[in-house]
Amino acid sequence: MSKLIDKITELAEPVVTRHGLSLWNVEYLKEGGERYLRVSIDRDSGVSLDDCEAVSRALEPLIDELDPIEESYIFEVSSAGAERLLKRPRDFERCMGRGILVKLYKAVDGKKEFTGTLAGYGDSGEVTINTGENPIVFAKGDIAKVQLTL
Repeated sequence: MSKLIDKITELAEPVVTRHGLSLWNVEYLKEGGERYLRVSIDRDSGVSLDDCEAVSRALEPLIDELDPIEESYIFEVSSAGAERLLKRPRDFERCMGRGILVKLYKAVDGKKEFTGTLAGYGDSGEVTINTGENPIVFAKGDIAKVQLTL
């Protein structure tokens, strides 16, 4: 699966950049019996429906030509969203100083959710947030998900 994502990412990056946007994420997944190839795009000033359509129209023929997926799927280009998930190190780097929600697998001090400002991301995937009190560091293995908050 990673090879497919890498191929699509390599194909999409210059197309998205040509449109004055940045590539946020590429994912291929199954939901409700359907397969989806999703390309998420971003720009500091926001992403419009026209941006999504322009990238989709430019990228779809390239993907069709490459033909990397044997089964049928639905192709989508969308904004990464205001409350997007942070997954890769570059996501965390790009969002340093912004508000985030950290959800944990197991409760710490009776809580499984913590909000604060993203203050650090370590080489081992640990996430540091400032909550107004002391910074809190969460180990990568304890984190179910991290997302931006409004």
